[in-house]
Amino acid sequence: MTTRAVEPWIFEPLVKFVKEAGARLVLLMTPAGQVLAQHGFSRAVDVMSAAALGAAIMASTDEIARQLRQPPFAGLNHQGERHGIFLAAVPTGRGRLVALVVYDLDASSLGLVQLFFDELAADLQAASPKDSVPKRVLAADFERELSDSLNTLFGR
Repeated sequence: MTTRAVEPWIFEPLVKFVKEAGARLVLLMTPAGQVLAQHGFSRAVDVMSAAALGAAIMASTDEIARQLRQPPFAGLNHQGERHGIFLAAVPTGRGRLVALVVYDLDASSLGLVQLFFDELAADLQAASPKDSVPKRVLAADFERELSDSLNTLFGR
């Protein structure tokens, strides 16, 4: 399984998290779904689909929390027969990121993922550049930015 990151400061914390938590698939992305790092995906279309769905789920639950007049939910977990999906926000010096983690129930657990997710969040906060703000992607640049990111993530 390969781990790739568009921004180098994300790579080490992600590799450590995957190893410790026993994660099968991981995406780190902006709240808009722009992928900054991935582990375990072999096809770009799967990354794009998972990123779009993860970003939409986070946006929906953030809006539910807002309507309930409470802070955003800490994390979401969906558990099936063989796999679990954990989705949570990560504050960094570059702004809020979203982590989507898929784990096998026979190799890991929600408790392990949550424990090592807290460490991932701290590691990303410590590693993130503090002096710069992430570049906003304009609609005119979106397709090129997406293509560049996918090429980086899949080593093309």
